[in-house]
Amino acid sequence: MELPFRAIFVIPDLLLVNPVAGGGRAASVVHELREFAKRRGWNIEICVTASAEQLVAKAREAAATGRKRIFVLGGDGTFQLFMNAVSDYPEIILGVIPAGGGNDLAAALGLPPDPVAAAALLLDGETCELDVVKVRTADGRERLYTVGGGVGVDAEAARYANGAYRNLRGRLRYVLAALRALFGFHGIKVRVVMGSPETESVQATVLLAGVLNTPSFGAGIHLAPGAQMDDGKLEVVLVEDLSVFEILSLLPAFALRGELNTKRVRRFSTACVRIQTEIPCWFQGDGELLGMTPVEISVVPRAIRILRPAPKIKG
Repeated sequence: MELPFRAIFVIPDLLLVNPVAGGGRAASVVHELREFAKRRGWNIEICVTASAEQLVAKAREAAATGRKRIFVLGGDGTFQLFMNAVSDYPEIILGVIPAGGGNDLAAALGLPPDPVAAAALLLDGETCELDVVKVRTADGRERLYTVGGGVGVDAEAARYANGAYRNLRGRLRYVLAALRALFGFHGIKVRVVMGSPETESVQATVLLAGVLNTPSFGAGIHLAPGAQMDDGKLEVVLVEDLSVFEILSLLPAFALRGELNTKRVRRFSTACVRIQTEIPCWFQGDGELLGMTPVEISVVPRAIRILRPAPKIKG
C-alpha cells in the first residue's frame, strides 16, 4: 500500500539529549519521553549525544539538512550550546525540555520542571520570538546566551558548579557553588557603560555585575524581576560589595527562595552595555565561562523562534 504523498515528506522533529545535564537527570527521563511520544503519536527522533561537542555537531547537521523543529533536553547551559550551533538558521523552531541544573529559560517560558509535562505543553504550544544576548569578550570572540551572564562571584560560582558540584541537581548545585565562591572572594572594581552612544556610566566595587534577559538565573535566583524576553532591553544588575555579616543575613532567603533581599542592589535597563574591570575577570553566560573582560554586551531583538505553552483560555 502506497503512503499518501503528504506523509512521505513529513520531516520528524528532533530531540537532542545532553545525558549529563542536571547531574544525569536528562539521561534518566529519556525512556519516559519515548513512551510519551508513542502515546501522543509525536513524530520525533531522539538522539542521545555522547558529549557537548557531539550535541553541537548534531544540531548543526540537523539545521543544515532542513529540520524544521529541534528540541533539546537539558538546562540553560545545554540550550546555550544548542542555540549557538543553529544561530545561522533563524527560521528553525526551537524547543527546550527542562532537565538541567538550572532551568531558568524554561521557567521564564512558563514550563514546569517535569520534562514530560513540559513536553506535553510544548506539543500543544505556540511559537514566539525571543530576544537573545550577544557578548563579545576580550579575545574578540562572540557568543549568544538567553538567560543571564556576569562577572564577579557568579562567574566563580559557575566554575564550581561545572566542577566539584556538577553532579548535584537543581538550585542546591548553584547555592553551594555560590557559597564556595564567596569564601575568600573580594569585591571587584568595575566600570559599567550603558547605551550607544553612552547614556550612563557607573563605577562601583561589586560582588556581581550581571546582565540578564530573564527574571532569574542560576536555578531560580531572582535578580531581575522586571525582565522580559521580548522587549529589546537587557537588565543590568549590580550587587555591591557586602560584608560577611550582611552576606550571612541574606543566606536563608537566598538558599530557600532565590531572593537577595538587600538595598545594595542597583538595576538599569539598556540595549547595550560595556563592562570593564580593574583586572581581567571571567564572564559567564548561562552558567558557562565564555571569556575575559572587558566585555561588550548587546541585545539581539527577536532573534530566535521558540515554543512555549499556549495561553490559558479564560472561562
